[in-house]
Formats: sequence, C-alpha cells, structure tokens
Amino acid sequence: MTRNVTSHNAALATAAPRYEGRAKVTGAARYPSDVRLARTAHACLHTSRIALGTIAGFDLAAAWRVPGVIDILTHGTVGDAVRQAPAIFAGGYLSDSFRPLGSPRIAYWGQPVALVVADTYEAAREAAQKIVVSYREQGAPGAAIDGPGVTAQALTPMAVKAGDFDAAWAAAPVQVDARYATPAQHQNPIELFATQCVWEGERLTVHEPSQYVNNVKFGLAGQLGIDPEHIRVVSTYVGGAFGAKGFLTQRTALVALAARRTGRAVKLVATREQGFTVSGYRAETRHRVRLGATRDGRLQALGLEGWELTSRADTLAMGALSMTARLYACKNIAGQVNAVAADRSTPGFMRAPGEMPYAFALETALDELSYALGMDPVELRRANDTSIDPVGGLPYTSRSLMRCFDEGARAFGWKDRPRQTGLLRDGDWLVGQGCASAFYPALAGNCSVRVRLDANGRVHVAAAGHELGQGMYTMMAQVAADELGVAFDRVTVTLGDTELPPAVVSGGSSATASMAPAIMAACAAIRKRLGMKDDDRAGVLAALARSGAGVVEELGESRAHGNAPESMRDLYRGKALPSGGAGLADRVQFALGAQFVEVRVHALTREIRVARAVGAFACGRIINARTAHGQLVGGMIWGIGSALHEQSEVDARNASYINANLADYLVPVNADIASVEAIMVAEEDRLVNSAGVKGVGEIGVVGMAAAISNAVFHATGRRLRSLPIRIEDLL
Repeated sequence: MTRNVTSHNAALATAAPRYEGRAKVTGAARYPSDVRLARTAHACLHTSRIALGTIAGFDLAAAWRVPGVIDILTHGTVGDAVRQAPAIFAGGYLSDSFRPLGSPRIAYWGQPVALVVADTYEAAREAAQKIVVSYREQGAPGAAIDGPGVTAQALTPMAVKAGDFDAAWAAAPVQVDARYATPAQHQNPIELFATQCVWEGERLTVHEPSQYVNNVKFGLAGQLGIDPEHIRVVSTYVGGAFGAKGFLTQRTALVALAARRTGRAVKLVATREQGFTVSGYRAETRHRVRLGATRDGRLQALGLEGWELTSRADTLAMGALSMTARLYACKNIAGQVNAVAADRSTPGFMRAPGEMPYAFALETALDELSYALGMDPVELRRANDTSIDPVGGLPYTSRSLMRCFDEGARAFGWKDRPRQTGLLRDGDWLVGQGCASAFYPALAGNCSVRVRLDANGRVHVAAAGHELGQGMYTMMAQVAADELGVAFDRVTVTLGDTELPPAVVSGGSSATASMAPAIMAACAAIRKRLGMKDDDRAGVLAALARSGAGVVEELGESRAHGNAPESMRDLYRGKALPSGGAGLADRVQFALGAQFVEVRVHALTREIRVARAVGAFACGRIINARTAHGQLVGGMIWGIGSALHEQSEVDARNASYINANLADYLVPVNADIASVEAIMVAEEDRLVNSAGVKGVGEIGVVGMAAAISNAVFHATGRRLRSLPIRIEDLL
C-alpha cells in the first residue's frame, strides 16, 4: 500500500515468511463464504427505512411471487424462537442486546425486519427488495451525539480521580481548555459479513468469519436454547475484521433458524450497506481537555471528559480515558466518561476503539500547551514522563516512551524543525511537522493450545484462535519451531474451529500475547515428558527417538496475569476476554510509541497531503518482524485515514448513513500514502507474560490523527479540533 515503507529492524529481512502466504495468493485459502455446502439456499435481509417507531404491517405478496422463494421470516413468524440474550458488556455474548426479529419495534435505521430464503441469491435479493413494510414513525430520532433528542449518562465506574484537580487548575500559571470531536467510523472489511448454517439432526455447523468462534458457539446456544456441544463454528481465515467480527451478531441466529425451518443449508452475505448496521462501529465522541502546567511545562492539573454515542438499548463506552489519564505525570487528575444514548444501532470495537479518539484529544491539547509555553512538544512530554501510574501509584512493567521519541525524532529529523508556525514552504506547499504519543494496553487472556510432535520431526499446533491477516499462523509455527528445535517448515497449524482447544478472542492486540505462552507451556510439557532439561531445545527429536514413542502430544494452557485460577472455566465457555493495561491490581502494562508526521498543505487549494510518517514503537518481544511491521505500518495508514478521510455521514432526519458504500466512504488509497516508516524499538519485558509479548495490531493507529492535526497547525497556524480534517476546514 505504500511506495516507500521501511523499517529500522534488521530482523525484518530474515523473519520467517507468512505461513499462509501461498494459500492466499493462489486462492487456496478458504474463507467461510467459500465453503460449498450441499443444497445451499440463499438468504437476504430486508432492513428498516426508519429509525424510530413500529411496524404496522407487511405486504409480502410480491416477494412470495418471485420464483424460487422458500421462506420469509418476520417478527410474526419468528416469535420467541430466538431468545433474548445479553450483550457482551452486560456479561453475555452478543455484540448488542437487540433481539433479531423479536418484535415490531424499530430502534434504528437499518435494523433487520425480514429475512428471505430462496433457491438462488438473485431470487432472494429480488424478493427482499419487493417486501413492502408499513411503519408508524414515532417522531424525529435522536441521530447525533450533539443533536436534539439524545440523553447523556455519566458512567461513574469509569471516573478517574487523583489529588485536587479544581484547586490545581485554578492555581496553574498556564492553562489549556479545549474541546475536540471525532466522527462515527466503520471498519468496512473487504470480506463482507457472511454466515452459513447447516443442521445434521440436532447438530448445527456454522461457517462465519469470526474473531472468536467459541463466543459464537455459546452465545448462539443461548439464543436458540440448545446444548453448546451441539454447535460447531468454523472460521479458518478471516478477510479483515478490525473488531467488527469480534462477537456474535444478531444475524447468525436468524440464519440458523432459517436453516432449521427449511431443512437446507442457508447462506447469508450481508450487503456493504447492511454491514454498517449488522455489526458494531466506532462511535462518534466529544472531549473536553483541561491542562494546567507550570511555566517549565510540568503538568499540575489534568482534566479529561469524554462523551461517547451509544444506542438506547445498550449503555456502552470504550472509556479509554483510564489510559490517557495515566500517560503522564500529574498529581491532580479528574476524568469522566459519559454515554450519550441515541436512536442508532449499538457501536462496538474498531481498531484502537477508544484509544484513537481519546489520544487525539489529549495529544492535540498537549501540542496546544507546548505552543502556550514556547516549548518543544517532545521536550514537554519528556518533562512529564513517569514510570509510576499517577492515578493509582502503580509501577509500569516497562516504559520506553522517551526511547521511542528519541529514536523516532532522530529518524524523522525533528531537531531541524522550526518552532514557529508557517515557516516551512516548498513552492506552493505549506509544510508542517507534528508529533504525538501512541499507547495501547498490553493485554492478554487465558488460552489453550495442543501441540503434537511425531517421530519424523513434524510438529502440529492447534487452537481455536484466528488468522485475521495479522500473522497468527506464522507466529504459532515459529514459536513451536523455536521451542522444539525444529525447522519452521516442519510445523503445521490448524486454527478457527470450536473443536480445537479454546483460545482468547483475537482482539485487543492480545492474541499473540495469549497464544504464545500457551504454545510455550505445551512445548515445555513435551520436553518434560521426554525427560529433558527445561532449557534444552536442541535435543528434542533425539529424546523422542530414545523414548521409543511414535508421537507425543500435550495440551498447554496459559492464564493471564491477574486472572484468578477459577477464570480458566471461562475459557471453556466462550468468555476468555483479555485483561491488563490499567486494569490490574499490582501494576500497569502498556505498549508505547512516538509518531512523527510531515504534512503539505497547498497554499491555494488547501489540499492536504501526508508527505512522510515515522513511528517508533516499544512493544516488548517481537516474534516475527515481518508480520509485526505489517501491522504497525497498516495501523499508521489507517491513522491517516482517520485523520483526513473517514467519516460515517449521518442524516439527521432519519439517523441513516448516507455514505454506506466504498464509493462514498473515503479511505486512503495508494496515491494518498508516501513514505511510512516503522521502527521497532527493542524492549525486554517478561513481566507482561512469559513470552514477553505486547501487542502491535492497534498501537500504530493511536497517535496518527493527533500528529497530523498538530502538523497541520504547524503548517498553517490554524488549530483544527474535529476529525476528519478536510479542505473546507482550511479555506
């Protein structure tokens, strides 16, 4: 995606190649919608065209006349066949608590109101389009976070407090008090939201792109009222997810019900537009940041307040304030998160779900403070660096923030940057340079893996984790090869099936940090069983030959730090969620980074271009530099999109998305990306987990929007506090 992507990590060139690379480029990799099932019928959704009201009735006559139509599901036909189930944040499994086709009530635009099943996709689509629904609208919906008709609720458990903020703020010699805004955004994975279901007697098999197959298994069992052991979920490859496929959505139960009613395999592939409401998204946010500092730049008061949009049904907020409040040294902190309920579908996880918007607010405010002080932005952060969490007084397991700034600044050439705005110019282009911190909680969850070694020196590794494109197959093969002293190409890996040992959700940059320790535990058990010393990796095959056994197999389990022993039960019932970051009782564990950006703003047209970006990241042990580099660079490019392109545009009249397609939903393309450089800063941290791993999947996004905003100010002298930044904002 980039014309000039580089890395300072010498291991990049020698890192093991992608395990699944050949399968993907030759088309051999089978995604869930690629699976061919016998006698497959096809399903299409019909979704609501209002945001608030009830269904008065259906006219299905034209739909039934379409040749090949087999069944049409509405709330009248479904009844109580799908049970009410709680959402993930209420201790359940689902991404939201809206019961599918559960009643005539309409709570958001794009809500499924009917499902058509037909012999062909074309027939199902035509029939779905011919359904006529009569609605009783309830009035103007509350559509936007700062529009009429919405209600705000302070989330007390997410409040953060240290010292006396009010007194310190009043006494601070230098103050910044500013408000910031970020828009709704959607993940738009290239692979659409697909589900295939087939019953064999009482057993149900589901093929669905998922970041957590065991979540789908147990959640679906609850919705359908059946034994979880009668459900198998398969997701061997996932064609992009970014949080959108993290948890069970409401469509799956409908497809399973349709398959049971028709006695056939049923396949649903939601349209791109339907993907905007069939799953979660990044909610729009609003922020107020107050910074009080001494004249030498020491923070004396830090006030953070965030507002996050949610649905009426689910009180949901990402609450990344808990991390931004702990990022810098300050004795007096006050933070509050508010959920703003609107007539929209429930939001969810999107790469760096809360960290990106909260970092945009804080890191832009810090840049404003640096100008108020006449202080270099990097040196301002150095003055407030800390190895102790300022809220709880807990130690960081490791903190390499300023090492990242030093290495990033050196590669970027930051020392040559003039402090005044508007001084750099290249012909008709105004040039600006900005920076920001990046951070992400170092998370891990409980996990299990099965490893088998045979007498031919072949190793097989299996777990119900997921290959989302992040390199899970590669990582697992590499760790097993290293732990058992065999060549990388002697290892095979199986993933994405509930019949395999359960794994943590592949989200929150936690998969490698959870899976690698479990692989290490299984391999250690194999070595112990063969009578080897714990640190002996070279003689495993010889020990197996001496034992006379043809094969040896062990199950390895890992329990994340801070998780109670009884939490392992949750692993086996689809509730293995990651923990860590600022949520531990004895310490704080973050991955940290520094991001530098140079932008060019055309003096006449105000076109904005990111000329180059440098990110330096300290993420613990890097198992495979090639896949880690891809994740970091991909995150930085996504950050460019968040800053300059992406926004899910909401029509205030009916709370609909007016750019729910890839023609109008803007994302960066090749022409938008120039030089992107990712530096992996060496960091040893064996406290986070036995593998020393911190995730890399999301941190690359976090600081980019703020760095770009700060660079635009450096170029133009205009401070923009709302995303995305577009030409019209600079006219």
